[in-house]
Amino acid sequence: MSQDAKLVEPLQGEAHAFERRWIAMFVLLMASFMNMIDVTIVNVALPSMQKNLGVSESGIEWVVAGYILAFALGLLPFGRYGDIVGKKKIFLIGVTAFTMASALCGLAANVEMLIGARVIQGIAGAVMTPQVLAIAQIMFPPRERAVAFSLFGLAAGLASVAGPVTGGTLIHANIIGLDWRPIFLINVPIGIACVIAGRRLIPDIKGNPALKNDWIGIVIAAAAIFCLIFPLIEGRGFGWPAWCFALMAIFVPFAALFVWWERRQNARGAAELVPLSLMKNHNFIYAALASMVFFSAMPGFFLILAIFLQSGYQLNPLESGLTTIPFPIGVLIASVITGRLGGRSPRLRIVFGSAMLVVAMLILRDIVSGVGEAIVRSDFILPLFLGGLGTGITISPLFQTALAGVPPHNAGSGSGALQSIQQMGGAFGVAIISEIFFSMLAGRMAGGMTAHDAFRASFATAVFYNIACYVIVALFALVLRAPPTQAKQPAAPVVAE
Repeated sequence: MSQDAKLVEPLQGEAHAFERRWIAMFVLLMASFMNMIDVTIVNVALPSMQKNLGVSESGIEWVVAGYILAFALGLLPFGRYGDIVGKKKIFLIGVTAFTMASALCGLAANVEMLIGARVIQGIAGAVMTPQVLAIAQIMFPPRERAVAFSLFGLAAGLASVAGPVTGGTLIHANIIGLDWRPIFLINVPIGIACVIAGRRLIPDIKGNPALKNDWIGIVIAAAAIFCLIFPLIEGRGFGWPAWCFALMAIFVPFAALFVWWERRQNARGAAELVPLSLMKNHNFIYAALASMVFFSAMPGFFLILAIFLQSGYQLNPLESGLTTIPFPIGVLIASVITGRLGGRSPRLRIVFGSAMLVVAMLILRDIVSGVGEAIVRSDFILPLFLGGLGTGITISPLFQTALAGVPPHNAGSGSGALQSIQQMGGAFGVAIISEIFFSMLAGRMAGGMTAHDAFRASFATAVFYNIACYVIVALFALVLRAPPTQAKQPAAPVVAE
């Protein structure tokens, strides 16, 4: 047995822990951060891409849409493949493919090549991302999982803000005349480092070849996800025609068909894409739904905030990104606090974090409503800092509660399902918040309102969606049960010699 994969002795009833797990965790977080930041960094670069490549708005939209769709469709099947083949192996394949796709994006000669590379990048992200949470769930003993999962909250918060800052800086620098291309090429050295370090440091958790993938379940799930996400991505651009709502309505029978099929597979003892035990796990279902609502609020919020600052008040991408820096600082501090709390009082922490986010949104709405002809960036420090604190406090117990009762052999499926649900929430939230913001903006501008007044009023109204989401998450927390005690945690899986 290699030194890196060696197990340490169990600690008084806890599950086994892997040596060098914190260094391995850093590798997992780097790969996860690379994927998450890629989503936000592209938004800043879209105008430059459109000008550089000479494409229409609909063409450039697919640079984002192609990635989101491929990523969402791939999470469930590739999460399952980690359980079958081995989580480390699938993770390294995903990071390698993501790195190569990033290079292709940076070298794209036209928009068609760029969209194709983004689709490959989305698939690769779906290959590696479910393994990150699954490996962390297995790698850490129960007493350390709160700290470990709090780091995912930190990574998510940092990525949401570091993307615009990094993208703005790289585009502004225009390194050797490459314009927007470095936002993708920067992933290449990071990805190579993750692969090299991951091979040495991440424990080789054996898969279970006896498990099979449920191909019919994959097709049904893909059809359901496509019917929901595609119209959400494209609806506003097409003016929300009837077919968009028809596709979203079809999602419901497809979802019901998927549940029926998985029940049938379970009764026959056949392969299940999402094990029936997960669908019967009330804590997993409620926490996953709460995560969907929670993550539906964040991407849309940062999208309209960037538009408000850049289009409404002419801040450049770098200034806009720097304005939001208090948010990741709040997430960082909250992650430290959450780590010290361990697994204590997860429901209370979800309620408290959500309440803090409600307060932050109300303060921010009041500040925006009172903005004059120029932005005072320091006014945004308090609400964004409080929002970061609330986000960091909430994410860790949500992840903990959802995955705590998932056995190790289903960790990939559970992680993939959880993140697929989050992606659907994110797409839904972006569509709803964007529709509220842009429809109100267009209506107020057409009604003769000044640009500044229209942007202020539209932003203040759209933020009500975020407030509603955080209230709903707090209500979900009331029906969650505390994660199982350490004594009930499953034993560590077999580690390769």
